[in-house]
Amino acid sequence: MYDNREVVTDAEAEMEREQTADNMSEDDAPETDKSAETAGAQSAGDGALSDVERQWQDKYLRLVAEFDNYRKRTLKEKMDLVASGGEDVIKSLLGVMDDIDRALVAMSQTDDIESVRKGIELIHQKLLDTLHAKGVQEIEAIGSELDTDLHEAVAKLPVEDDKKGKIIDVVQKGYKLKDKVVRYAKVVVGE
Repeated sequence: MYDNREVVTDAEAEMEREQTADNMSEDDAPETDKSAETAGAQSAGDGALSDVERQWQDKYLRLVAEFDNYRKRTLKEKMDLVASGGEDVIKSLLGVMDDIDRALVAMSQTDDIESVRKGIELIHQKLLDTLHAKGVQEIEAIGSELDTDLHEAVAKLPVEDDKKGKIIDVVQKGYKLKDKVVRYAKVVVGE
């Protein structure tokens, strides 16, 4: 004999299983929808990320190009400065050269040695003034101690005790441009 309760219970159990399966598929469906939305957002995010990456890459490339142009421009300016750097010195020396040319012409036309000497002294002074204006200074030597940073000893001569180790003669004058030695003074030192 059949027990109705068992049949009902079996039928109820079957219905519960179907409902649970339906509920599960309904719960799964939103998750699937959520997964699809998340995947879509991620792919949209990837698109946004690639836009950001493209913007950064564009900025980087522009910066590299700008720096390259800056480097080329400064290199060209430096080369122009080196090429024309001596231009103002040469311009200032041209006046002295003109004076020397006039002195040579005057020397051939006169017998007055004294006026020629005075003219040469004036030219010499003009040249010194031009060099001083450009920052050139003569290195003082006679009577001072030998300084190997400024002087080059080319000879030693026996001298009295008070002049030993001191410079007694200058063979060739030395010069500094501001603080840099451009030519060492060639000197004779007492020993």
